[in-house]
Amino acid sequence: MPQEVLTGGYYRYTDIWFDWAENNTTDRPRLKAMLAHDSLVSPDHPLHIEGVEGVQLYMGQLHNGESRILFSSKQVDYVRYWLHAMKLTENMVPLPYSNCLLTKADLKTVSPVIYKTGGDLKLACTNMTKFNKRLKGSNPLLMSRRLAFERVRSFWAEKKGVWCAMDFEGWEREHAMITEFGWSVVRWDKGVEVADHGHLKVKEALNYRNGVYVADNRMNYDFGESQVISKRELPKFIEKMIQDLAEYGAIFLVFHDNSQDIKYLRQIEAPIEGYSHILPDAVPETGVYVVDTADLFGGLLGEDSPGNKRGLEQMCHHLLVPTQHLHNAGNDAYYTLTALKSMATEGPLDAQREKRWPNHTGPRGGVKVEFTAEEEDSDSDFY
Repeated sequence: MPQEVLTGGYYRYTDIWFDWAENNTTDRPRLKAMLAHDSLVSPDHPLHIEGVEGVQLYMGQLHNGESRILFSSKQVDYVRYWLHAMKLTENMVPLPYSNCLLTKADLKTVSPVIYKTGGDLKLACTNMTKFNKRLKGSNPLLMSRRLAFERVRSFWAEKKGVWCAMDFEGWEREHAMITEFGWSVVRWDKGVEVADHGHLKVKEALNYRNGVYVADNRMNYDFGESQVISKRELPKFIEKMIQDLAEYGAIFLVFHDNSQDIKYLRQIEAPIEGYSHILPDAVPETGVYVVDTADLFGGLLGEDSPGNKRGLEQMCHHLLVPTQHLHNAGNDAYYTLTALKSMATEGPLDAQREKRWPNHTGPRGGVKVEFTAEEEDSDSDFY
């Protein structure tokens, strides 16, 4: 079956497996065989997508924050067509009852998810029920972070627009003085990932060094040659960069704890007017959107407190993203985007959390990850 665009409606996996198959008395054995966990992941299954190991289904988030494994309406319709075309059913199997169809209006996010084995799919169904129960009563901040996490996963999977991590460094004794600027970019050309990154040092600030309160790594850019730019030319450079990025569609500006970096962009009057901290329902064609990896990581950890954010080093440590020479603007931008890519490509939030940190949600049965002091120590060899 060819890969489809995320349009149309969706059906809960459980509705299709339990209700649709069970209620079709005449065709129940063939539907059950067709929809069985181990059958769905077979390379010979009619829903198989070339190049995909296992089966591609969908993960949807409802407006109450709960998640559901979904079939698309196109997949369900194809199952009906295939069974009849193969003369396995005398007539086309009737569509599932209309009340179980979920439209885009019923879902906050939808993104593809791949299950390689029947066991993976069965376990995901079991865990889904458990995680949804744990979410009941969660506060709005956590729900907002979880929604942003799933939308980032969904948008990244569509390979549209451009993702640009930016980082500024300032003088530790006068934060308004910009000393460095770094960036790291990912976009796609005909589905192929294209990356770019760089690091600039501000000429007039070269003699203003950190090292007392903030590590001084201005001379330790690890991903290419640093360039020197004048204070006057820096705003023009960033303005042109943003204008050039806009040619590829929507711009997702990625920061780790964005408040100071946004202040710097405003200070130099960068062209980001009308930027939004809220991601829309579907991948936008234009516009500037701020994505904060501190909030995404908070959603992954189940953190519901606005003040309890992990720093860049701590986040990368837990995500197994190796770092060095932090507080260099170029390095920080590179690691920020690497961390975002890791979270965006490692599966749905709850399944990803359990895969990364199994049995870490604590005795209270919630979704908050609890680390030991040794696990929190970025200098330890725990991971």
